Amino acid sequence: MVRIKKLGELKSERERKRLQAKLEKVEEVIAPPVSEEGKTIENDVDANFQRLKKLLGESNDLITRRITIPAHPDVVIGLAYMDGLVNCEVIERFIMNAMAHHLEEDLNKTASDPYRTIVEYSLAVGEISEETQFDKALLHILSGDTVVFVQGCKTCITTNTRGWQQRSITDPQSQTVVRGPRDSFTETLRTNTALVRRRIKSSNLWCEVQQVGEVTKTDVALMYIKGIVDEKIIEEVKERIDKIDIDGILESGYIEELIQDEDYTPFPTIFNTERPDVVAACLLEGRVAIIVDGTPFVLLVPSLFIQYFQSAEDYYQRADIATLIRLIRYISFFLALLTPSAYIALTTMHQEMLPFPLLVSIAAQREGVPFPALVEAFIMEITFEILREAGIRMPRNVSSAISIVGALVLGEAAVQAGLVSPAMIIVVAITAISNFVSPAYDMAIAVRMLRFILMMLSAAFGFFGIIIGLIFMILHLCSIRSFGINYMAPMAPFDRKGQKDSLIRRSLKKMTTRPSLASEENIVRQHQPSENTNK
Repeated sequence: MVRIKKLGELKSERERKRLQAKLEKVEEVIAPPVSEEGKTIENDVDANFQRLKKLLGESNDLITRRITIPAHPDVVIGLAYMDGLVNCEVIERFIMNAMAHHLEEDLNKTASDPYRTIVEYSLAVGEISEETQFDKALLHILSGDTVVFVQGCKTCITTNTRGWQQRSITDPQSQTVVRGPRDSFTETLRTNTALVRRRIKSSNLWCEVQQVGEVTKTDVALMYIKGIVDEKIIEEVKERIDKIDIDGILESGYIEELIQDEDYTPFPTIFNTERPDVVAACLLEGRVAIIVDGTPFVLLVPSLFIQYFQSAEDYYQRADIATLIRLIRYISFFLALLTPSAYIALTTMHQEMLPFPLLVSIAAQREGVPFPALVEAFIMEITFEILREAGIRMPRNVSSAISIVGALVLGEAAVQAGLVSPAMIIVVAITAISNFVSPAYDMAIAVRMLRFILMMLSAAFGFFGIIIGLIFMILHLCSIRSFGINYMAPMAPFDRKGQKDSLIRRSLKKMTTRPSLASEENIVRQHQPSENTNK
């Protein structure tokens, strides 16, 4: 643990022991030690109820119900569940009603013990399981299940009665399209997996769920298509998730940061989406989906650089339209990255490259500006970033008005006051609009960070500084890997077959093979019809 390492770096032995004692107390509160006898379930219903109440601190949302059968006074049933996490109608109709009205009749008909009678005859719930460990039974209760204790048995029955309130399926908020499906993921794990299975009705679509987080016990599901995905990628993903040792996972961003390949890079190496159709398409290409309970954003690995310039709508339009739009995205990427730095280099270092009328016009505009071009660009870029963040954080009803009015009023006022030139307003506007073209928000953030570095290089060295910055950026991109796959593939190393869906998108009839990251055993995605069939 990180805290233990910090304790080892302390010079004072007394301070180290004092902090170590505090740490042990905190860990004891988070995960109190349990004896071997305490791990098993008691054969007394009331004793199990008392242990539950003690562990949960007498929480009033823990509901316990003791049921006694009149004709069989020795048969005592105990129900335990968390209020708000269960479907009360399921408990009343299929568990309590079965215990109160049918258990006595079932006990009279069968000669088996009460526990087996309840499991095989009385319970009308579809999904049940048996547990002998008390900590696992408690985890079922905290997950929304109902636990049934039977007097005299050291085994309990867990029934699936989960039914908490959840958000309905709505339109995607961050990845909108003109043509395509309108559903998006929610915060419920089972709803998200169902949205994927609705699109891929294959027995090879496997889903493995494990819990991450010492305190939160968050469910994390791995979905992949057996036979298409590379087994090495699956093993790598499982190994990295197994190594996570943290107290809580509250969003998929936790998992993304803990399993990513590169920590010191502005570029995202794990793709996230809230669209089920995008997840289904990536699974068919050999990727792995990581679905975290409690968040509508699903992670996809491995991730490639070109993936952040592709949109779901590219495959719902004709190939020529999709190619044009994709090329516009690449052009917008370079405009958002290089426009301010190119303006600074032209106005400070390379005036001879401008036409004379344009040079005179820019010089006339900058005549009353007291700041150099770099400071002028920094003022406007930082101002626009503040307006952008203000528009995101403010209430939705007024955020758009604040962003538009703020940009217009501040821009016009800055020009009238002589703080910036009109040309700089145009440059910042082109940069901002080009940045909004990116279909992936993470890549747009990377461009926003790199833009300031290139601005400083252009102010110091002109276009030579911009070229140096681009060279280092390309070298860095070529050195990144995402779960064993080169980040710049299929560009570097160059793959001729991968160019069908990189800068351009060829017709679906020509895209007969999967990307190179898929398993080599199942790389064909579409078989070409024979000549006889065409005739």
